Amino acid sequence: MTKKQKIAVAMSGGVDSSVTAALLLEQGFKVIGLTMQLPFTGLDEDGKCCGTKAIDDARAVADKLDIPFYVINCEERFDRDVVDYFCGEYARGRTPNPCVVCNKKLKFGKLLKKANELGAALLATGHYARVDYDDKKDRYVLKKAKDLSKDQSYFLFSLTQDQLKSAVFPLTDITKVDTRRIAKRLGMKIHDKKESQEICFLDGKYQDFMKRRGVPGAFREGDIIDASGAVTGRHQGLAHYTIGQRKGIGAHGKLRYVTELDFEKNAVLIGSAEDLMHRVIMVGDINWIDRSGLAEPLRAKARIRYKHIEQPALIEPAPSGRVKVTFDRPQRAPAPGQAAVFYDGDTVLGGGIIEANGDVH
Repeated sequence: MTKKQKIAVAMSGGVDSSVTAALLLEQGFKVIGLTMQLPFTGLDEDGKCCGTKAIDDARAVADKLDIPFYVINCEERFDRDVVDYFCGEYARGRTPNPCVVCNKKLKFGKLLKKANELGAALLATGHYARVDYDDKKDRYVLKKAKDLSKDQSYFLFSLTQDQLKSAVFPLTDITKVDTRRIAKRLGMKIHDKKESQEICFLDGKYQDFMKRRGVPGAFREGDIIDASGAVTGRHQGLAHYTIGQRKGIGAHGKLRYVTELDFEKNAVLIGSAEDLMHRVIMVGDINWIDRSGLAEPLRAKARIRYKHIEQPALIEPAPSGRVKVTFDRPQRAPAPGQAAVFYDGDTVLGGGIIEANGDVH
């Protein structure tokens, strides 16, 4: 980057993106603020990143910093690409990760396109992550942030080389405590604003949201089946369950867990804690960052959900562009629909979406 270069900042109204804009301004860049207008602007409580209050907070910060500010209408795109996907995955018995989709298709999709139209080749966000350029590989690489407790590289694994080329993460070398301290020093009223919610468009249980939305097939009754194949009860729809769930499955819940959601049979499978342990997962929709593809087996560490500590595994090419991930030790409750992200130290090699537990051809 060169000083006086124009950079757009995705401003959510929270402390992270606000400090991001301030730091870039202090460093001499020409900064413009962009905020997404999403379909659920009625969610105005603290912590929501898509409500009218969040837009007002972002505008107030932009005014204080004296930078141009634009509200971009992303309602239709967000509803189609994020919300429909979210509901559809739960209806199919899978566990979605809407933040991954939003980062790829909205923030570094529609918002980056708007930034380009406004003359900014780069888009900065308040993510805690790092982008470097590897001269030897001639590729942009994604790495963990300094503050590992806040590292968000897991949610960014699906970004393409073109998107990473345009990405700027100014918070990569500071901690969350530092970020709040900077916001307070700059007199930002949002310096003590609480963390944004993981699923920003929900104001209660996701099942209630889906019922109000009228998601087809999400709440069809079906069988509950135990490990022996016996039908032990009825469920009220796959959307009520996630892999590893123990509560909420009625009399079957005593020392029983949801071990699989079979969409084809519309069945909830239950079993013991041991039945949740898997060494092998199949992962599809792969995006490689540090390489163009996988031609031979690779030793790396894999993370199967955000709070999961990545574990040693062998990653092998599989049919249809998928990979087979075999962990050194069984892992608890890998959930189809969640992201599996591959690491070498602090470098993100790539990742994909878990399709199944076990060696499926």
